[in-house]
Amino acid sequence: MIRITLVSALLACAIVAPAFAASSAAGSAASCVGVMASSHTTSPDNNNNKVVLQARDDAASFVASDGRIRGAQLESALRYLREKNADARRASDMQLAQAILAL
Repeated sequence: MIRITLVSALLACAIVAPAFAASSAAGSAASCVGVMASSHTTSPDNNNNKVVLQARDDAASFVASDGRIRGAQLESALRYLREKNADARRASDMQLAQAILAL
């Protein structure tokens, strides 16, 4: 259940935050990060959360290169998120990568 909360918060960051103005997006991202941080630290099984958290470097490269650099850990995290949550299937790779960076 906690893993579902983590994924839902991640998707909220990826999908909702870009729809706001810059100042509102910063506030939304901060809220999402707080929810996600508390979720992953209290989870009894952090293995699935690690897949996402370990993809941060690859997500940073992906975002910085405007999607041209795609690392294996990012691909694994994107696949995991989309398998576990229907909202992630509708989000773009860039939106999910940005949300991973917000963790």
